[in-house]
Amino acid sequence: MPELPDVEVFKGYLDATALHQTITDVEVETARILEGVSIAKLQKTLKARQFQSTHRHGKHLLVALDQGPWLTLHFGMTGFLKYFKDMDKKPEHDRVLISFDNGYHLAYDSQRKLGAVGLTEDVDNFIEEKELGPDALRLDLDGFRQVIKGRRGALKSFLMNQKNLAGIGNVYSDEILFQSGLHPKSEVNDLDGDTVKRLFEAMQDVLHRAIAAQADPKRFPDSFIIPHREPEGTCPRCQGKVEKITVSGRSGYYCPKCQAKPG
Repeated sequence: MPELPDVEVFKGYLDATALHQTITDVEVETARILEGVSIAKLQKTLKARQFQSTHRHGKHLLVALDQGPWLTLHFGMTGFLKYFKDMDKKPEHDRVLISFDNGYHLAYDSQRKLGAVGLTEDVDNFIEEKELGPDALRLDLDGFRQVIKGRRGALKSFLMNQKNLAGIGNVYSDEILFQSGLHPKSEVNDLDGDTVKRLFEAMQDVLHRAIAAQADPKRFPDSFIIPHREPEGTCPRCQGKVEKITVSGRSGYYCPKCQAKPG
């Protein structure tokens, strides 16, 4: 699933390709991908308008129009954007296709149809309606301490809960925990101040490094566990075997030697 680093890369991609161009047409191939808006409403709102800027909050990308509301994009399990000119370059599973007056198109592709495209009048209201916590990259250490204070449950579940922190999912929670040396089932309320600081610093470092690598696991540092998230994967630190674990119904991966089980 596209997580915070992936969506930050999508943001940069849209910024570099599709801003400040007049929209001439909007085609919706799959109506179920729309959230709280009809095909006619989306078309009427976007046509003759331009995208002016973008804002990312967690896994959501919001695109400001020169007039009117914001376009909202959530990428589900398999979503991405593609900007192209020739229609033979159109992605296979495009669900919404936006055309511009320069002859180019922007496709929202989602093979599994689990994403969402909608409109919102206000970014803050959108975040509140979605019950999203603060963006994981916009927190400082004090803010992180406030978010984690009084929480209970497994640490992996805490990191993945979008009401706590927006942007971290299954894959990057594994990496953050690996880099901080913490077991996925560590109890949140058992962490001391120094461990909370270590966790925060690992979170910031992992997310920034992933964005710098364009969220491409092939470009991740050798110290990352993500490229080894598979049965019988090899830990990049101790060369031991990576193991699969289930936490709150979600499967993840960790190194039992480097991430000791809580006592």
